[in-house]
Amino acid sequence: MSTSAGLTYDGERFERYFSDFRRKYGITDMYSGGFYPYDTLQEYWAWWSRQIYVNRYDQPAGKPYTDLLELVRDRDFFVITTNVDHQFQLAGFEKQRLFYTQGDYGLWQCSKACHDKTYDNEPAVREMLAEQRDMRIPEELIPQCPVCGAPMTMNLRCDDSFVQDEGWYAAAGRYEAFLHRLENRHVLFLELGVGGNTPGIIKYPFWRMTAGNPQAAYICINRQEAFCPREIQQRSLCLGEDIGKVLADCLLVQKGEGSRLA
Repeated sequence: MSTSAGLTYDGERFERYFSDFRRKYGITDMYSGGFYPYDTLQEYWAWWSRQIYVNRYDQPAGKPYTDLLELVRDRDFFVITTNVDHQFQLAGFEKQRLFYTQGDYGLWQCSKACHDKTYDNEPAVREMLAEQRDMRIPEELIPQCPVCGAPMTMNLRCDDSFVQDEGWYAAAGRYEAFLHRLENRHVLFLELGVGGNTPGIIKYPFWRMTAGNPQAAYICINRQEAFCPREIQQRSLCLGEDIGKVLADCLLVQKGEGSRLA
C-alpha cells in the first residue's frame, strides 16, 4: 500500500534523505538502515529521527489509502495491518477500526521492555531532526526509559522485546470481536500487498478463514505474490497488479464511471 503511494524505501527517495549514511556505511535502503549496528546512540537516533519524520510526520495520506476508504466507508469493515507509518489514520480511517500489529513509527518503548507502555515521540523526533549535525544528535537528546533509565527504542516488532501496550490489546480485542461477529456470514477477506516476511499475521489466517466459511471470498492484490491455495481458488481472485491502480479502478466502477477504464 505505502509503496504504491510513493513511500518507497530505496532509490531516489532514499538518496534524498540518507545519502550521507550511504556514503559512510554503504546502506542502500531504509529497511536495512534501521537494523544497522551504529557505533553510537547519537548516530542511531540521527538515522531513526529522519526515518520516522519522512515516513510518519512529513507525509500526507497516500491516494491508495484514501481510495480504499471511499470503497469501504459504507460497509462493515475492519483493518488489520503490519504497516507502521500511520497512513490509514491519515487517510481518515477510524482508530477503532484499525489494528496495527507490528507497532508504530510514532511510538517508543523501553529497549529492555521493563514495562508495558509506549510513548509518543513527535516532539522529540522533531527536535532531534533540527539539532543533528554530521549524522549525530546531541547526546542530551538520547531518549531514556523513565522507569529503568535504559535507552529507549522503536516500538516495532523485530524480536521478543516488542511491547504490546494497553492500546495494542484493545485493538486486538476489537478485531477478534469483529471476526467472531462475522462467523459464517458473507465476508470478503481483502489482502493488499502482504509479502512473505510475516504471512502468519494476515495471509495465512485469511486463507484459513476463507476455507472455513463457505460464504467467504478472498482477494489478493500483490504485484509479486498474488496467489492462494488450491482449496479456495473457486472463491478467490488474485491480481498481480499495482494496488493503487486497482483501487482507483474499483472506485471508478463504484461511482458508475467504469466506461472511463476503457
